[in-house]
Amino acid sequence: MRPFRLYEPTTINETVATLSELGDDGKLYAGGTELLLAMKTGLLQYDGLVNVKTVPELEGVSYSNGTLTIGARATHSTVEHSADVLAHAPLIASVEHRVANVRVRNVGTVVGNLCFAEPHSDPGALLLLYEAEVDIASPSGTRSVSVEQLVVGPYETSLAGDELVTRVRVPLLPNGMRGAYLKFGYHHRPTLGVGAAVSVTDGKFLDVRLTLGSAPPKPTRMRDAEAVLRGAAVDDPAVAIEAGRIAAEGCDAIDDLHGSAEYKRHLVQVFVQRALAEAVERGVK
Repeated sequence: MRPFRLYEPTTINETVATLSELGDDGKLYAGGTELLLAMKTGLLQYDGLVNVKTVPELEGVSYSNGTLTIGARATHSTVEHSADVLAHAPLIASVEHRVANVRVRNVGTVVGNLCFAEPHSDPGALLLLYEAEVDIASPSGTRSVSVEQLVVGPYETSLAGDELVTRVRVPLLPNGMRGAYLKFGYHHRPTLGVGAAVSVTDGKFLDVRLTLGSAPPKPTRMRDAEAVLRGAAVDDPAVAIEAGRIAAEGCDAIDDLHGSAEYKRHLVQVFVQRALAEAVERGVK
């Protein structure tokens, strides 16, 4: 790996100021599970890395007034074992337990995962299910965007070079809504992730959220498929099949080492039906 300088700010303001000074020659460093690998292989090179692990303001997971807050320093393992997450959003803890392997979970961070925007990843699609938002700091102030707006493509976000995601805010699912998240893959990274959250009244879908990850180029909310389900009978298999078909056709699947686009579309159709059934029968918050 080419030599670089490691900066260790202790406040958010100092962090974004350092980023601004470095410009294109600098990059934020959290867990480094993706970034350092890319630097070791020569795919990315930076003269300076700005370490967020030295900023106390960015640590921890907390819960207040129906919202979980995940700091930029919080690792996957921290989220997985958080008492607040286990009590209020156990589905998130369950999915985090299945991210990569224990070494990655102990070092890698949820915010870092979102900001690296690796397409074959679970947290983005999972957090879309909760309509999560991120708070962003820069030398000019702060702003907030949805996770859906943050990740715009493979390895690409809407962040400017001097911006830092300080936390993820995750609203709990609405009362009566329960969710499920299924993933599939033979490799270290998933080939597909499907999230489904549903509320049911009088045997019909009252509200539905469907999200996809890994098969499309970025975490995606499948609103056209959701629309087919709202008001439909839960026990009508044709409705779930149609929702799966619409999701498969609209997911913009790509050919890569994890499979052809055709293969992924088939997986989407099957796993949307399974995720819906799981959410209805055994869904959790």
